[in-house]
Amino acid sequence: MVGSLLVRGMLVGLVAGFFTFVFLKIYGEPQVDVAIAFEAQLEAAKAAIAGHLHAMEEPELVSRQVQASLGLFTAVMVYATAFGGLFSLAFAFAYRRIPGAVTPQAVSLVLAAACFVAVYLVPNLKYPANPPAVGEPETIGIRTALYFAMMAVSVAAMIGGFSLKRLLDRRLGEWNSTLVVVAYYVVIVAAAGLLLPAVDEVPAQFPAAALWKFRVASISAQFIMWTTFGLLFGAWMQRAALNAEQERLAEAPR
Repeated sequence: MVGSLLVRGMLVGLVAGFFTFVFLKIYGEPQVDVAIAFEAQLEAAKAAIAGHLHAMEEPELVSRQVQASLGLFTAVMVYATAFGGLFSLAFAFAYRRIPGAVTPQAVSLVLAAACFVAVYLVPNLKYPANPPAVGEPETIGIRTALYFAMMAVSVAAMIGGFSLKRLLDRRLGEWNSTLVVVAYYVVIVAAAGLLLPAVDEVPAQFPAAALWKFRVASISAQFIMWTTFGLLFGAWMQRAALNAEQERLAEAPR
């Protein structure tokens, strides 16, 4: 059963990856080109100040054309397929455990929304995505660690929120328990956001419009991926559940 779910999740991930790639190719890559051009101008200015007017350019290991096509396609497809598999495993755990979500389709949609918020949106509000030329190479390690720390807190708070809602539903009712759980989650992630150090390495000269569009593209790409997971995987599992129910009724003694 779990193996079948994993395969289905990875297949859905392939579809989600394709949609995400098309969006990033059309909307995201132009912002990356702007960032790369800015980085080249910045390096040229530094070389000129240092007296190296004809500084040698480092050879590219992978051309920009390959990065923006095959490289982007491969990275997005692998990323989405992996998360599709993880999503299917999370679905197997969450099925019949999410309060109020009784059908496979409802579970899939609720789970996709929760994952989008907990895994990407909330951590990204604290540590937003940055294009090339933004951020110091020496701080990549600490920035990555801080991002994953914020993600871990967000995911743990989200899981705790679902468990808390199951306990509170009978006492407070579905609506009141939902408000309490939302407040609980917001307080936890807000506290984590305040306690974790801020990271702001955006150069003052960097085009604000390009930075904004890049971050919008990043959030939109994640939204497309998780929405595809929720809708497509949910429809697939709903269909499978209906077929299983029909088979059960057909085999039942009359």
